[in-house]
Amino acid sequence: MDTEGKHHFEVEESCPRTWARAAMLTTPHGAVPTPVFIPVGTQGTVKSLTPDDLRSLEVKIVLGNTYHLYLRPGIDVIGRLGGLHRFMGWQGPVLTDSGGYQVFSLAHMRRVNDEGVLFRSHIDGSEHFLTPELAIEFQETLGADIIMALDECPPYSDDFDMVRQATERTHRWAERCQKSWRQKRALYGIVQGGVFKELRRESATFLTSLGLAGYAIGGLSLGEPKDITKAIIEETVALLPKDRPRYLMGVGSPEDLFEGVSRGIDLFDSALPTRIARNGSLFTQKGRCIIRNAHFREKDSPIEEDCDCYTCRNFSAAYLHHLFKCEELLAYRLATLHNLRFVIRLMAEMRKHIIDGTFAAFRDSFLESYEPSNEEMRVAQRKKWIESRNMRWQ
Repeated sequence: MDTEGKHHFEVEESCPRTWARAAMLTTPHGAVPTPVFIPVGTQGTVKSLTPDDLRSLEVKIVLGNTYHLYLRPGIDVIGRLGGLHRFMGWQGPVLTDSGGYQVFSLAHMRRVNDEGVLFRSHIDGSEHFLTPELAIEFQETLGADIIMALDECPPYSDDFDMVRQATERTHRWAERCQKSWRQKRALYGIVQGGVFKELRRESATFLTSLGLAGYAIGGLSLGEPKDITKAIIEETVALLPKDRPRYLMGVGSPEDLFEGVSRGIDLFDSALPTRIARNGSLFTQKGRCIIRNAHFREKDSPIEEDCDCYTCRNFSAAYLHHLFKCEELLAYRLATLHNLRFVIRLMAEMRKHIIDGTFAAFRDSFLESYEPSNEEMRVAQRKKWIESRNMRWQ
């Protein structure tokens, strides 16, 4: 894992009442204090923001999406132009996903076998074939600090036998990824197994035997009840090595971040904060507010009084309401700045309270006044319905 002395993970402090922990993840492009939220830069950009914006928000690491970058502008193009860091003007750490999740979400446009997955581009319908070896080659060409093994992410609705097949294929692919990996990047495996604890245990046990640099928990937040999500996280984390980073994929709502940190998760990523910002939904200490609502038409104060983001320091809620009503492009930028700063600041506060030994009290105080939204569940349920509607290729 530490071939050049640039990849390192060290736990600094743990919470006595929960599994929460504060650690330092060192990469060739800088150190990442954890727990940390990773904004999603799907196509080489966190939508509406510049790298300078990300630095001002105190973002430590961003995620790039291999599937989208492969289709446009092409992995080879980015490689010839100096890699993803140079291409997007971001010199901090970068994590890339394998592209597997996006491919497997195209239920009616892909076909999988042990060799890899055949899929059609959502852009032009062109046919492509992704293998574990190519997933590693693509991510190494992009130059990411942290790269992910190719996995098969089954829908929440799949039965036990189908999930077992996908999980076992994920294990075989992880071995092939490791064999083709050149050890200049930190390679993480992805624990699968759906909502079945037996399969999660098998997956965690197998992947940790490979001695990878870190371990992600995939295949959750896809429509399953949150109580099941929490139970699966606990079951999985208990089997992961304490000296390696733990990464919960696809989670970004404040309440879920607290639940994940409480269960020993170090890294999170999600497009949720930026996506809902563009829809006019903004995080506050009490829950989300919908800035388009008439209530904000004449509110001559910021969205959040004690927020230190650029938006709250300079503009009233009334002005942001006006921008959204007029569909001005500035609306999406200002809302995104606020939501990302809210989440980044929240993670920093969690880390501070873990170190101070007061995390549990901080969590309880926050969640007592914060009213969660059900939007994530509605979106996940719709995705589940679409996946069940689309026929699989035979």
